[in-house]
Amino acid sequence: MADEARGPEPVPVDESHIVATYANFCRVTGTPEELIVDFGLNKQVGNQAPETIQLTQRIIVNFFTAKRLAYALHMAVQRHEQAFGTLETDVQKRVVARPAAQA
Repeated sequence: MADEARGPEPVPVDESHIVATYANFCRVTGTPEELIVDFGLNKQVGNQAPETIQLTQRIIVNFFTAKRLAYALHMAVQRHEQAFGTLETDVQKRVVARPAAQA
């Protein structure tokens, strides 16, 4: 009975081979059985001509894992927003107009 109250034991993980990669772009595609998420770096700034985004990582998961991941990401973003405020994803709403230079 006491074991049920504590919940499941944590699953041991091995992080000795983990590789960290920064991504500010992702593309989500899939099949009826799997969800495919590609990550890459978008180096474009402002109104530059479109540059090819180099995709560097691909994660393929089944939809059960995708749903658990979506929930975990939602909870992490919710905690972040509670601590630091709402994250605005619309770039146009985040841009602050600078006052015109005075001569």
